[in-house]
Amino acid sequence: MILAIETSCDDTCAAVVGHDGVIRSSVRSSQDALHSAFGGVVPEVASRRHLELAVPAVERALAEAGVALAQIDRVAVTQGPGLIGALLVGVATAKAIAFARKLPLVPVDHLSGHVAALRLAPLRLAAPFACLLVSGGHSLLIDVERYDRLHVLGGTLDDAAGEAFDKGARLLGLPFPGGPQLEALARSGDATRFPFPEVLRDRPLELSFAGVKTSLLYRLRDLGVGAEPARADLAASFQAAVVGQLASRASSLLAETGRDVLAVVGGVAANGRLRDELAGVCARSGARLALLPPSLCVDNAAMIAAVALDREGISGRELAELDAFARSPLRARGIGGQVS
Repeated sequence: MILAIETSCDDTCAAVVGHDGVIRSSVRSSQDALHSAFGGVVPEVASRRHLELAVPAVERALAEAGVALAQIDRVAVTQGPGLIGALLVGVATAKAIAFARKLPLVPVDHLSGHVAALRLAPLRLAAPFACLLVSGGHSLLIDVERYDRLHVLGGTLDDAAGEAFDKGARLLGLPFPGGPQLEALARSGDATRFPFPEVLRDRPLELSFAGVKTSLLYRLRDLGVGAEPARADLAASFQAAVVGQLASRASSLLAETGRDVLAVVGGVAANGRLRDELAGVCARSGARLALLPPSLCVDNAAMIAAVALDREGISGRELAELDAFARSPLRARGIGGQVS
């Protein structure tokens, strides 16, 4: 049994996963209500809340899995990237458990965790495949040769897709978290009413959402007090611009890699419009679309356990000196775009 902890941002997560890839339990304590008053995640507030929730989350995960701590033979934890204070709470909790029980600890890159979630039951997706990772903080185009060999071929030059959705929602006066709110509003809007500029047409593996967000700001300024009746159309048009860019790059990724499977991971992968558009991309490309259930798209600890399925972990002095990191080597495409 693997006990995993994830605290990279504002969700306190713990999970128990068997070595067969079956999720025994997955606990996610959201802080959305806590941060809604601020219109976004406040790092210091998130860190302090993790301190309160980390141990109860672990206890609940063990209880829901029906296992005792003595039955755990490996601990996994998100080492980064993310909010450094939040990460340190999870790392400290995992180190304490590993030290007390004399267990190996597997430090995990959060982004590798999103990809590794595809290994879990019931999907159990086998590599190789092309992967679109779209979350609140990251947007990457990845060729997955093996689960321990990820090649980043492209990504966003500025905002991540989830960040663009959240900022667009804020401009439209929608509450935090903005992405799901924007999607809900867009369902009643006309996605063709407000055209948004196409970007980076000559760079098929790069993404950019800052200009689309700025275009929304200017649209709202131009409409002024008249923007209220058009909010649904603006939301639908903005969402279509972001999703359209992702779909276009996914098509380029399939062409570049020659893979016959496209997997989509990360919180934005739960967006219904994106799923529909990518289904069309795969149908035209003759590829299969691999999708996770929404509970495994958002941040969760089961995906962190998935990385640890075939890793031995660290102990002793290496464990004692383990620290968190704010940025992932997966994003450092200048050093080869590969992480093991």
